[in-house]
Amino acid sequence: MRDKIKRFQQIAEWPNVICPEKELYENIKGQWGSLQFKNSNDIVLELACGRGEYTVGLAQLFKDRNFIGVDIKGDRIWVGSGQARKLGLANAAFLRTQIQFLPRFFEPGEVNEIWITFPDPRPKLRDEKHRLTNNLYLDIYKPLVIPGGYINLKTDNTGLFDYTLEVLAERQDIRNLAFTHDLYSSPYNSQHFGIKTKYETKFYEMGESIKYLKFQFDHA
Repeated sequence: MRDKIKRFQQIAEWPNVICPEKELYENIKGQWGSLQFKNSNDIVLELACGRGEYTVGLAQLFKDRNFIGVDIKGDRIWVGSGQARKLGLANAAFLRTQIQFLPRFFEPGEVNEIWITFPDPRPKLRDEKHRLTNNLYLDIYKPLVIPGGYINLKTDNTGLFDYTLEVLAERQDIRNLAFTHDLYSSPYNSQHFGIKTKYETKFYEMGESIKYLKFQFDHA
């Protein structure tokens, strides 16, 4: 418990974390470029980022883009934000909030791309509303992402992956859907840039194939 409290205190002081204890938390919406990153580069989100492996990994690879890991767990954000600080990644930041509150922090069209990496599959039917690829969440993402911006999903969970494909098939606003049930053996392998999360490594070593899909919204 002491370590957890200490971590919360540290991220409240670190400039690469936007959390309720900071003034920016209330006025960052629409101003990520000017107030946080000090540039006008594209913004990419990693939702339910956990330790922020993709936020940190992508920020290392693409210095001309800005990356924001979003998660409610402050002790997990502490790991990713601490690593970003050690690596001197000025283009990596973290936001501590729940995913359903994204519209409080981003203006329509402020986001260029979204990654959803190994989210909780929420297998019970009563928890469907909490799956990050259900229609409630897709309707949240759609206005925030620019036309042509991709939504990416990586998961080891077959149930969640198949559920997501069913949800997307029923919608009329999905374009350029591409997917594979075995990422590492597919033409899309290079599109995950060799970045592996803690859970990805764990489940892959257990014999689970890694599933991947991407799509765009039709904003017409």
